[in-house]
Amino acid sequence: MGQVASRVILIRPTGFGFDPETAASNGFQQLLNDPDIRKQAAEEFDALLHALDRCGIGTTVLDPIDPEAPNAVFPNNWFSTHADGSVVLYPMCTPSRRAERDRAFDDTLEREGFHVRRMADLTALEQDERYLEGTGSLVLDRERNVAYAALSPRSSERALNVWCGVMDGHQVPFLATMDGTLTGQPVYHTNVVMSIGEGFAVVCFEAMPYPVDREDVRAELERAGKEVIPISLDQMHRYVGNMLQLQGTGLNSPLANSSLAASFIFLSETAFNALKPEQRIALERHGQLVPVAIPTIETVGGGSVRCMLAENFLQALGA
Repeated sequence: MGQVASRVILIRPTGFGFDPETAASNGFQQLLNDPDIRKQAAEEFDALLHALDRCGIGTTVLDPIDPEAPNAVFPNNWFSTHADGSVVLYPMCTPSRRAERDRAFDDTLEREGFHVRRMADLTALEQDERYLEGTGSLVLDRERNVAYAALSPRSSERALNVWCGVMDGHQVPFLATMDGTLTGQPVYHTNVVMSIGEGFAVVCFEAMPYPVDREDVRAELERAGKEVIPISLDQMHRYVGNMLQLQGTGLNSPLANSSLAASFIFLSETAFNALKPEQRIALERHGQLVPVAIPTIETVGGGSVRCMLAENFLQALGA
């Protein structure tokens, strides 16, 4: 199973706005009193679509099931796709986010031209307040089937155990907090703390108050042969950990004639500007950096570029 997708699924931010339900556990969200928030979010979404197209990444763009869902632009939290044809539906922490789920998502994907072999529905875990919000809660080493998970109100260890049983995976749970202390607010999603690419991993060890967690995460990544690129707490707060490597044709890229033309690392402009020169050089060994400006979505939604991209590992029908 490969680590990097060549297609992604996105959902339009038709109802985008501040959500007080999710803000209770997401320390990145901020309320902005701006009447143009939805217009700005739509423009930022279109800019990301344009960047994906320019890099030759396949896109499937869907309208939200609930057009007023404020967080629908972050679809990777309620489903994930896998190269064996599986689609997993996840237990969500807040009712506002549960409304985003498409209960007939297998039919939707088939209509879009992709083969779904099985649906793994974990949403019943919500009844016991066991939550696991997709590839927000799980940062996956897909080649080794290892799930890294920062435990939080949105990422339950018991739900993680269920996921590993259903997907025959292994787990690396740890604690990460907003200020790196034991008393700090847990970071709501793992994909803000770290990102895993084909040959690299970006990780905020400073967010992990337990030294044993830092050692476990680093050791597991090094066993996987990843170049580990540490980031600071300040950089985590600027979404440097929230990036995603994708494969594209690179036909419209400035690096079209380069050996790296097919490898792209998507991140926000905020995150790109926060990178140190040596980190940028390290990342560019693995792909072309593609920064996209999404300040409204980041500020109000509390998520960045990676959160907007749900990787599509399913086979196309007829392939």
